[in-house]
Amino acid sequence: MAAITSAMVKELRERTSAGMMDCKKALVESDGDMDKAIEWLREKGLSQAAKKASRIAAEGVVAQYTNDEGTIGAIVEVNCETDFVAKTDNFIGFANKVAKQVALANPADVDALMAQAFVDDNSKTISDLVSDATVAIGEKISVRRFSRYETTGVVSTYIHLGGKVGVMVEVAADAAGRASEDVKTFAHDLALQIAAAKPEAVRREEVDVEKLEKEKEILRAQALNEGKPEKIVDRMVEGRIEKYYKEVCLLEQPFVKDPDKNIKGLMGEIAKAAGAELDVVKFSRFERGEGIEKRKDDLAAEIAAMQK
Repeated sequence: MAAITSAMVKELRERTSAGMMDCKKALVESDGDMDKAIEWLREKGLSQAAKKASRIAAEGVVAQYTNDEGTIGAIVEVNCETDFVAKTDNFIGFANKVAKQVALANPADVDALMAQAFVDDNSKTISDLVSDATVAIGEKISVRRFSRYETTGVVSTYIHLGGKVGVMVEVAADAAGRASEDVKTFAHDLALQIAAAKPEAVRREEVDVEKLEKEKEILRAQALNEGKPEKIVDRMVEGRIEKYYKEVCLLEQPFVKDPDKNIKGLMGEIAKAAGAELDVVKFSRFERGEGIEKRKDDLAAEIAAMQK
């Protein structure tokens, strides 16, 4: 019997997009013959993923996982081709498995994630699971991105609109804060805030300098176009930048549940009531499909192409 090398498995996987274990089995069954192995995979319906590799997957969900202690969390965007599939239990279940993998196995990036053994079944890699899901679901499936937090404070996640938006936030907290239900509620409210208000940074110091300077240029041009005297334009821009900070900085945003308070003030109230020290460290906000060019079906073009 021919020796099956890792290079052979890798080549077969690249040619078929089938799972790693399936590729190895195919090579064993075909005694190392690559063409026969491809045929074997096709017969088993396991090379179908290859036909879907070039399709655009811009639908899908953002899924989350948080450990019981609330100290480790992950959000992940998993894409498919249609909104119909994105709503199925099979696809959502797959996305949840990937989120759990990210939280528990701590991959460095998506490539590392794909190569990891699945935490619930070490016989398969995440790449194998993607291939299996692609075949089972019938659409191109891809893991686009993820974010993972691990802290001695509190991590909270929130998924909105059936997976259209996913948020994760980390709150630094001492022992009193970690033990407080009010602090956990505050962290959850922060996640809701981020989903709704779309902040770009936690605090002023973290606002992108280039974007801030561009905003100042725009505001200055607006003031001049309004016919304002140049000697007062700088003061006007300064005032409008203050308003800009309140729009893009999480700590300065009005609280969506009580606009009379801002987030920094609310955090102070919660910290005082809990006898704790709190601070917002960072957040991640994923919106499904943002930045992906969606497929545009042209029925007329498809019919014309079929006549050629």
